[in-house]
Amino acid sequence: MIEVKRFLVVMLLSTGIVLAQEPELNARQLLMKMNHAMDVLNYEGTVAFFRNGKLEPMRYVHAADKGLQQERLISLNSPLREIIRNAGKVSCVFKESHQTIVDHRPFERSFLVDMPYNLDKMEDIYQFEMVGEENIAMLPSYVVAIQPKDNDRYPRRIWVEKQQFLPLKVVVYNNSGDLVEQVIFTDIEVKDALPFIDDKSIDTAYPARHIHQIQPQSSEQAAFVVTELPKGFREVFFTRQPIHNAEEPVEHLLLSDGFTSVSVYMEKKSAAMQPSIQSAGAVNSYSRVIDNYQLTVMGEVPAETVKSIAEGVKLRDLKN
Repeated sequence: MIEVKRFLVVMLLSTGIVLAQEPELNARQLLMKMNHAMDVLNYEGTVAFFRNGKLEPMRYVHAADKGLQQERLISLNSPLREIIRNAGKVSCVFKESHQTIVDHRPFERSFLVDMPYNLDKMEDIYQFEMVGEENIAMLPSYVVAIQPKDNDRYPRRIWVEKQQFLPLKVVVYNNSGDLVEQVIFTDIEVKDALPFIDDKSIDTAYPARHIHQIQPQSSEQAAFVVTELPKGFREVFFTRQPIHNAEEPVEHLLLSDGFTSVSVYMEKKSAAMQPSIQSAGAVNSYSRVIDNYQLTVMGEVPAETVKSIAEGVKLRDLKN
């Protein structure tokens, strides 16, 4: 048998035939392929979200056509609702209460996982590594570890299906290695095409309430300045507007490192309060008072990170 194999190799070399091998993907190349697949493929399946200690299964649908995309999440348990994303507009239709809430989130790309398009700029703050192969929803997948180079953000792992390069599982860990958030498909199917839901029919189905209507402004108009930021974080946008029917406007500055977003809120102080940290799953928030203002920093980062950012916030000298 060994002689037969040697004979075949000699014959192939002598005739100039070379058996090409697929080049192995590194972690960053695989994530870029995943980025592209998430944008252009039509796919649907059942996905389970584990957040804030609760597990919720939902039906997921992604439609794509000629550069346009639409995501849909349909709840399988009460409260029955359907969430539709068209670009930066997210509509949530509550079928039992006959209400529609419309939010505007131009800083998010997907219900599954947000991923920057250019990972080259992330190498100073994250390390990307292929760490194995596993089956998810009975599909062979690569496992990619996204490890921060500091303790200011959380580690992640993404399971990427080998054929279509779609993310089948995304896990966020705290810095102790405990799982704090997870998204996982239990079944998934790629289709040639999937229908889009008409945007107008969503808004007119039930009375719609719009929140966070984003009209970005210059952060130089903010009453505060963020003086200490973890490496890699930058300002994404700033707004000043009423939130939740508040009479006084709330200032909101969004920060991001590409994977993780942190929000800084500043509003008029309504009552006496002490500095405090609150946690809900992977999300931590820290609140404190600055003169007559209440400051809250919130994001999917460790508690020490939101506290450090909050303590570095100072009131802007508007006289200059």
